[in-house]
Amino acid sequence: MPQYAALDVSNEETSIHIIDEAGATVWRGKRASDPDVLTTALRRYAPDLVRVGLETGPLTPWLYHTCKALGLPIVCLDARHARAATEPRRVSRRLPLLRGWSHDEAQHTLFA
Repeated sequence: MPQYAALDVSNEETSIHIIDEAGATVWRGKRASDPDVLTTALRRYAPDLVRVGLETGPLTPWLYHTCKALGLPIVCLDARHARAATEPRRVSRRLPLLRGWSHDEAQHTLFA
């Protein structure tokens, strides 16, 4: 079953939220804000990963390019869109962001 992940990055740790196609949480956790560590966790908990949403921030260029080089299907989101994607209270608001971006949202991505 397809799985989607959202990353909420801070300098030390990154919160990871993985959901399945139905919007059910597969796994939530925190890992060090390191591309190798994040890639390992995503491959372990989301073997059928379709897309990873990463918010804009100071670590974004490094994380994005390194995770992309490691083979993750990662896209960069403007911070306001990433917040909606990682917000746990309403699955219906984050699923469209993780499944595919609208034309308007696609214009706000940095590196996708």
